[in-house]
Amino acid sequence: MSEPTLALRDWRDGDEVAVADALGPAATPQAALGRALLGPGTHQPWRRTVVAEAGGAVVGAGAVSESGLHPDRLWLYVEVVPGQRRHGVGTALVSALREEAPPSGTTGLRSRYPVADLDGGTETDAAAAPFAASVGLVPIQRSRLVVVAPGSLTVPPFGPTGPALEDLATGSVELTKTVAAFYDAVHAPWDRAQMTLGRAQDHLLAPATGARGAVVLRDRPKDAGGRILAFAVSYDPPATDTEAPEDAPTEVLLGYDAELDPSRARGAVRNLLAMLVARLPVQVEVDDAMEPLAAVITGLLASGAARVEAETEIAATPA
Repeated sequence: MSEPTLALRDWRDGDEVAVADALGPAATPQAALGRALLGPGTHQPWRRTVVAEAGGAVVGAGAVSESGLHPDRLWLYVEVVPGQRRHGVGTALVSALREEAPPSGTTGLRSRYPVADLDGGTETDAAAAPFAASVGLVPIQRSRLVVVAPGSLTVPPFGPTGPALEDLATGSVELTKTVAAFYDAVHAPWDRAQMTLGRAQDHLLAPATGARGAVVLRDRPKDAGGRILAFAVSYDPPATDTEAPEDAPTEVLLGYDAELDPSRARGAVRNLLAMLVARLPVQVEVDDAMEPLAAVITGLLASGAARVEAETEIAATPA
C-alpha cells in the first residue's frame, strides 16, 4: 500500500486543537516556546503558518515570524509528528514557508533547539541540528541556563566610598537604559538587535514579564555620582500546579555596563553574583556572546559550583 500523499496548506480555524493533538505534549521547554509561533497569519508582527497533512491527518506544522527586536531574520519553527519524521515533511514545510516573504522583504531565518549531548536528551533533540543544517542554517550562538550554588563566591567588602549596592525599581529609566544597551551590545556580533527603552520594559522589566525587583552594583554611591557597573533583575517563578521548593533557585537576568572593558565587567558581574548567591541559589541564562559573564560562569562550572540545567543552540542562515 502506498503512503498517503503529503498536502500543505495555510493555518485555518480549528488548527489550535488539531495541531496540538497531533504533536502531543511538548518534549522540551524550547519546543513549548517554539510552538507559540504556530497560529493564524498576522501582519504586526508578520507571521505565516503552514500545516502538513497526509490522508487527512495532521503530520506537522511550521511557522515563520518577524521579530521587532531582531530585524535581520525571521524566527522559524517546524515540528513533525514522531511517526512521520525523516520522511521529508519538515523539509517540505520549510520550502513552503520560504515561498512567501513579509512586506519588509526579510528572508533570513533563525531557529533554536536543545543541545542533544546533555543527559535526558531525546531523539528529537538529536535530530534538530542535522535538520537545521539540511535547510541551510548554521550555528551562530550557544545559550546555557545555569544554576549557581549558594556560597560559591567570596562576598567582596563594600566601603563608604567604594563600590555600592543599590535596590532599583524595575521601572527606573537609568536601569532600563543600561539593560537596553547591554542587550544590543551582546547581540550585535551575531544577531543585530533594536532594543528601545519601551521594548526593554515590555520584554524584560515590566510586571507582566514577572520582573519583581532589581539590584545594581555601582562604582561608588549614587549620591557621589556612581555609575552602574552591573545589574540583576529577579523574576517570579513560572506558575505551576505545585509550589516551588524552598531551595528552588531564583531566576535572574544578570548583565553589565556594555561600555566597560572586559576585565572590569568580569569583576563587576562576579561581585554582584557573589552577593546574589551569598545564601540562596540563582539561575542565570548566559549566551557565549556575553563574554565577561560567560567567563565567570565557565569558571564556576569547572569548579563544580554551578551546573547546566539546559543548553540551547541558535542556528541561522548566514548574514
